[in-house]
Amino acid sequence: MTDDTADTGAEAVAVSALAWIAGNEDMLTRFLALTGIEAGHIRRAAAEPGFLAGVLDFLLAHEPSLMAFCNETQTDPELVQRARETLMGNPGNEWLSA
Repeated sequence: MTDDTADTGAEAVAVSALAWIAGNEDMLTRFLALTGIEAGHIRRAAAEPGFLAGVLDFLLAHEPSLMAFCNETQTDPELVQRARETLMGNPGNEWLSA
C-alpha cells in the first residue's frame, strides 16, 4: 500500500468517525466540550492539519466510545489506531530514532 493510499484510507476512517460523532447528540456534545470547537466550525476545522487525527484520538481516549463506534460501523478497533498513526505518526516512539 502506498503512502497516498494509506493516507486516503486513514482519512476515510476519520471522516467516518466524525460523521458517527456528529450523528450522536450526546457524543457530539462531549466532543465539542472536550475540543472547544463550536458546532458551526467543524467543517472548517476538518480541513486543518491534525484535526482528523484528533477525532480518532477522541475515540481512542475513551474505550466505550471507541467500541460503540466500531460496533455500529463494523470497524476493527485496530484500524482506528492504525489510521490515527498514519495521520499523525505514533507519538511516544520518537526516542527510538534518536
